[in-house]
Amino acid sequence: MSTTTNHAATRTLAGAVLPAPGVWDIDPGHADVAFVGRHFMVTKVRGRFTGVSGAVTIADDPADSRVDVVIDLATVESGNPTRDEHLKSAELFDVETYPQATYSSVAVDWHGTEGTVEGNLTLHGITRRVPLQVSFEGYVRDPWGGDRAIFAARAVVDREDFGITWNVALEAGGVLVSKEVKLEIDLETVLRRS
Repeated sequence: MSTTTNHAATRTLAGAVLPAPGVWDIDPGHADVAFVGRHFMVTKVRGRFTGVSGAVTIADDPADSRVDVVIDLATVESGNPTRDEHLKSAELFDVETYPQATYSSVAVDWHGTEGTVEGNLTLHGITRRVPLQVSFEGYVRDPWGGDRAIFAARAVVDREDFGITWNVALEAGGVLVSKEVKLEIDLETVLRRS
């Protein structure tokens, strides 16, 4: 049994406060889709995409919910303009050929305020199943009357699974750039009003 609070923007389900059913649009200005790789197999290098859109559709049964996200790969930022241009080049993301990455969920396993979202990530023209570990971080009503649900998600992918194989072998062994990349996602979503 569920009850609603905060102008029907949240509900209590099995003792956990969760977003109410509906379409929650991603706020591009408050969406952080970041990645962390290793340089020289040691140093963490961080980047993020600023062009993010999509929605989280919350169903009556959380397991029936879905996530659809589009990422503009040309908006990559890593804090270094030269590296950003290399990331956009044909050696890595190849944004001229593959301008977008997409993620569409296919299954949700939800318990309390956390769960696993299984989805298809399409990147560099290749689609692979990627599980996201997702948590609902909370709800807030913004000063303009919008209802916001905040989510965080984490995953690890092998970039070579998506055909992004550029690298340089190091003289002492190993490679310049790690194959394994961590994804760190933080999203504010706004309840769509009909």
